[in-house]
Amino acid sequence: MISKHLNDELNKQITYEFYSSHLYLAMSGKLASIDFIGAATWMRTQAEEERIHALKIMDYIIEAGGEVVITGFEDPTVNANDIKGIFEQGLEHEKFVTGRINFLMDLATEEKNYAAVNFLNWFVDEQVEEESNAETIIRSLKLIGNDGNGLYQIDKELGARISVGTGTAKA
Repeated sequence: MISKHLNDELNKQITYEFYSSHLYLAMSGKLASIDFIGAATWMRTQAEEERIHALKIMDYIIEAGGEVVITGFEDPTVNANDIKGIFEQGLEHEKFVTGRINFLMDLATEEKNYAAVNFLNWFVDEQVEEESNAETIIRSLKLIGNDGNGLYQIDKELGARISVGTGTAKA
């Protein structure tokens, strides 16, 4: 079973995951508006992945005998106007999410809720991947600088990301 405290904190995480999804959709729109259609596709796919994370947590709460409570969140804001800045904002957001996952893991460990620890291990691994992906893209963008050919190529590569839900690329 799940404690009320852990249940409440997992519900907060659902909100953060849905916020993440909306933030990445906003970033996708911003990237499309500055003609980075491939990067916009990458962010749209990321948004879908975050929505799936929220649903995964919802399912866990239900399986653990808890209660799912969905709440609202602030409107997402994209603070950058270029591709590198947008991905840097995404990385900072992922670092925040990593902190939240670590907090949840600490709480589950403190409560000796080993089922929750096992469940959260997937998210710990996922956050390593999320931060690594963003850092790799940012390093590439720094190397490319303002080179049009390089930006075209990385945009094309980012657009090849496969959508989680359908197995196809989305624009």
